[in-house]
Amino acid sequence: MSAPTPTTAVALGEHATLTSAITTRPDRRGRRPRVIRGSRPGWFVYASLGVVLASALFPFYWSFLIGSGDAATIRDQNLSWIPGGNFLSNAAAVINDPAVNFWRALWNSIFSSALIAASVVFFSTLAGWAFAKLRFRGSKWLLVFVVATMAVPTQLGVVPLYILFSDLGWTGNIGAIIVPALTSAFGVFWMTQYLQQSVPDELIEAARVDGASSFRTFLTVGLPAARPAAAMLGLFTFVSAWNNFFWPFIVLDRNDPTLPVALSLLQSNYFVDYSIVLAGVLLSTIPLLLLFAFAGKQLVSGIMQGAVKG
Repeated sequence: MSAPTPTTAVALGEHATLTSAITTRPDRRGRRPRVIRGSRPGWFVYASLGVVLASALFPFYWSFLIGSGDAATIRDQNLSWIPGGNFLSNAAAVINDPAVNFWRALWNSIFSSALIAASVVFFSTLAGWAFAKLRFRGSKWLLVFVVATMAVPTQLGVVPLYILFSDLGWTGNIGAIIVPALTSAFGVFWMTQYLQQSVPDELIEAARVDGASSFRTFLTVGLPAARPAAAMLGLFTFVSAWNNFFWPFIVLDRNDPTLPVALSLLQSNYFVDYSIVLAGVLLSTIPLLLLFAFAGKQLVSGIMQGAVKG
């Protein structure tokens, strides 16, 4: 083995001295610097996550526990924490109840929630693209006005909105819950913030040099870049529309309701069987769980990309 050259020896000596100074030189207070080890979480992080997970899953387990019993289960002082065997029969009672009209209500919820989510994603992305990348007079003040509408409570617009749809003859129609929710101020603000950071202006200028129109630039540049944020917005909008109870309860007919309104009819009797009610609640959450199971990757991707770019 050949001996190291003088240049190599000097370089190695300087590297050793520098490494020694970095690892051993104390700070101004005379303390040795801490060595940063791996970023692998410890037991406290896993314990905290376990507590959060248990807190999130407990309502589902409690609902299944009561929903798998009978009418006297919820009043039993010696309640067993082992589920009973009546869940399927209780679920069948919910589905076959003529007052609930379960399958019609399920279709109304799926149709309205999917249409609202798709509309909010498209219009919010289109408006966000205009606010983020197009220059026009009054754009900042218009965006401020759109964001300010989020401070207005929804309940303030219920009476004039009901009068409007009553004059149009839309009361009792599924369109009465779809049309007011076709766009969202939060969606416009969310997509504006995301597109400002995710799409460089040079890419838009290159598309314009190639002869692309504004709308084609939006389709070929804006939509692909906004896909993670649009997926997250679509998921949250779908869940919000699915769980909406207040406005559908007011404007829809009891014979053609959404699923939350239909399940509320289970409590309209003098005697409420909470085992059947909670079985119906669990049935209504199954589509949402399936949605998050198949689209959860897009949700996490949208959150992480928004956090990194923010």
